[in-house]
Amino acid sequence: TVVASYNCSHSCHSTDTQSTRHGGESVAEVLRAHGIKYVFTLVGGHISPILVACEKVGIRVVDTRHEATAVFAADAVARLSGSVGVAAVTAGPGLTNAVTAVKNAQMAESPLLLIGGAAGTILQGRGALQDIDHMSLFKPLCKFCASIRTIREIVPTVRNALAIAQSGTPGPVFIEFPLDTLYPFHLVSKEFIPKSPPKGLMGNLIAWYMKNHMLNLYAGAWEPRDVSPLPVHIPLATDDQVQKCIELVSRAKKPVILLGSQAVLAPTPAEEIRKALEGLGIPCFLGGMSRGILGKDSPIQIRQNRRDALKEADLVLLAGTVCDFRLGYGRVLSRHSKIIAVNRDKSQLLKNSDLFWKPTIAVQGDVGSLLVQLSKGLKGYHCPQEWPQSLKAQDATKEAANRAKAEEKTEQHLNPLKVLYRVDELMAEDAVIVVDGGDFVGSAAYILRPRGPLHWLDPGAFGTLGVGGGFALGAKLCRPDSEVWIIYGDGSSGYSIAEFDTFTRHKTPIIAVVGNDAGWTQISREQVPMLGSNVACGLAFTDYHTVADGYGGKGYLMGREDEEKMSDIIRKAQKETREGKATLLNVLIGKTNFREGSVSV
Repeated sequence: TVVASYNCSHSCHSTDTQSTRHGGESVAEVLRAHGIKYVFTLVGGHISPILVACEKVGIRVVDTRHEATAVFAADAVARLSGSVGVAAVTAGPGLTNAVTAVKNAQMAESPLLLIGGAAGTILQGRGALQDIDHMSLFKPLCKFCASIRTIREIVPTVRNALAIAQSGTPGPVFIEFPLDTLYPFHLVSKEFIPKSPPKGLMGNLIAWYMKNHMLNLYAGAWEPRDVSPLPVHIPLATDDQVQKCIELVSRAKKPVILLGSQAVLAPTPAEEIRKALEGLGIPCFLGGMSRGILGKDSPIQIRQNRRDALKEADLVLLAGTVCDFRLGYGRVLSRHSKIIAVNRDKSQLLKNSDLFWKPTIAVQGDVGSLLVQLSKGLKGYHCPQEWPQSLKAQDATKEAANRAKAEEKTEQHLNPLKVLYRVDELMAEDAVIVVDGGDFVGSAAYILRPRGPLHWLDPGAFGTLGVGGGFALGAKLCRPDSEVWIIYGDGSSGYSIAEFDTFTRHKTPIIAVVGNDAGWTQISREQVPMLGSNVACGLAFTDYHTVADGYGGKGYLMGREDEEKMSDIIRKAQKETREGKATLLNVLIGKTNFREGSVSV
C-alpha cells in the first residue's frame, strides 16, 4: 500500500532531479508574501536552508543565545506589530528548549509560527541525530501542528498555519521540516541513497523503494503556487449582542471596564479603542497588554483599589479579562453587578462562571471592535462624572501613600520604590517597558506608567520568568527609535542576561534595570513566615553590570552612596543607549513592606 501511494503521488507531478533549488526557498517565499520582517533563531544544520533563503529574500535573520529567547522575541513582534512572529529552531533539544516560550505564547494568545527542524523522513524512528517525537510535545500547545512530508506541501501548509495563528483566538502554530524536505535533490540523494545497495532481491527492493521515495519527495516541488495570505477569521459580536450591551451600559450609574490583553489584538487599531473608551468616559482598570492604551495620565484610568471599586460597581464589562487567579476566580465580582463578558475564547469567556459569578451577557467575539461599536451606539452617553472622580480621588490618596513609602530609608541599599519612581520620571515618552521578574516587577506595575498603547510587555497569565531578553529584542526591532527598558528582578535576569551579546551584535541597544536584592524575594516573602526557612531563596549581590560589560554592553552599579546621583546615572545610561550601546543598571535595593501579603502561587 505504501509503495502504491508513493508511486501514485509522484506520477501526478514531474520531478526535476537536476534543480539546485531547495525547500527553504519555498518557506522564505511564503513568509515574505505575508510581510514577515524577522525570523528569530538559534542556528542548527537541520534548518540552515530556511535561514539562508530568508536572508536572500530580505527577511532579517536574528540569532539569539537561547531558543526560548528566539520564541519570546517572535512573541513580542507579534504583539507589537499585529502580525505573526516567526521563530526557527533546530531539531530535538532546540525544540525542547522552546517549549516554555511556546506555552507562554499560547496563554498570552500571541500569533506565532514555530519552525522546527527534524530528522529526514526516511530516518525518523531509526535513531537519527536529535530525532524525537516533536508532534506529541507541541500538539497540546499549538492551534495547528504539521510535519512536512513532501516539498510540494510546504507552501500550502505554511500559508494555512499563518492564517490559523491569527484566526479566532490567536496562538502559536508549529511546522516540522524534516531534513530531506529542505536541502536540494542532489545533496539528499547522495546522503540517503546507498551507493552500493545489498545484492539480491532485498537489495533491489531497497533501491527501488528509495528511488520512489526520493521522486515522491521532490515531485511537483517547484510548480507555481499561490503564496498570498489566506483570509483570517475574527469572531465578532452580533448586532443583537451589541444592542443588549448598549442597553445595559446606558442604564448603569457606576460602570467599570476591566481591559485585558485581547483589547489590543488586531485588527482594530489601539488608537481607535482609546478614543472609544474616552468617549464612553467609564473608569477603566488596565491589565496585561492593555496597559498604556489610555496614555500616561488619563482621567478614566484607575490604578488602585480595584477590589473596592468592583464591590461598588453596578455594571462590570470584562473586556478580555478572565476570571482566573487574577480576579480571585470571579469572587471579587459583586453578585449585585450586571456583568458583560467579552472574549474570543469560549473557555476563557466563561471560566469559573459555574462557581463564583454569572455573566448577564456573554459575548464570544473580538473585544476591540465591540468597544468601538459600544461607543458609536452610545453617542451622547457619558458616564456620570462623580463616579470616576471619586475613584480617581481614592487613587490619589493611595498614590500619595506610595510616594511617602518611597521616601522611607531601607535597612540597607536603595529603596526600590524610589528607584522606580525615578525611572518613571526620566523614561522617554516613547518608551516600551518590558517586565521580567517577581517582587521588583510587582512593585513596578504599580509605579511605572506606560506612555501609550502597546508600550508594555509582560509574560501574561503564565507568569514566565526569562521573557526579558527576547521581549526587549523584538520590541527594539519593531520600535528602533524608541527607548526599550527591561525591568528585571535579579533572579529573572539570570535567564537572559546573555542576550546582551545579542543586543550588541544586532545593534539593538536597550536599557535594563536589575532590582538586586540578592534573593527570590517574591517567594521568600511567603516562605519564611509560613514555613520558617529561606532555603533556596537567597542569591548574592552579584555584579550584573560586569556581566553586561563582558557581553559588549555598558554596566552601571548603583547603591545607597549613589542616591543623590541616581538621576545623573540613569541619564548617562540613556545617553549610552541613544549612542548605540545596550546598558544595564545594577541597582542594589533593600526590603520594604510594600505589597505585603501579595501571593506568588
